[in-house]
Amino acid sequence: MPTAVKTERITILGTPDFKKFLTREAKKEGVSMSQLVRQRCEKKPVNNEDEKLLAALVKEVSAATARAKSSLEKGLKDSEKVLAEIRRAR
Repeated sequence: MPTAVKTERITILGTPDFKKFLTREAKKEGVSMSQLVRQRCEKKPVNNEDEKLLAALVKEVSAATARAKSSLEKGLKDSEKVLAEIRRAR
């Protein structure tokens, strides 16, 4: 896609902290502040269906993680009981 010549100046006002944020982000991405703003403003909007699927996946992973943690904790407690019984039997 050919790059159009940027000939229009757009001035925005922001706080010093906002300017520092933009400067930091532009530096991280290796672009000018103007290019950073253009890139972020021109991004396609996120598909709501994708967001819903991602949220459902996060929910499932969180639940599975909680179940796995609970199972591991139970396994450790059971192991500690068995080790205690072995030590007492010696």
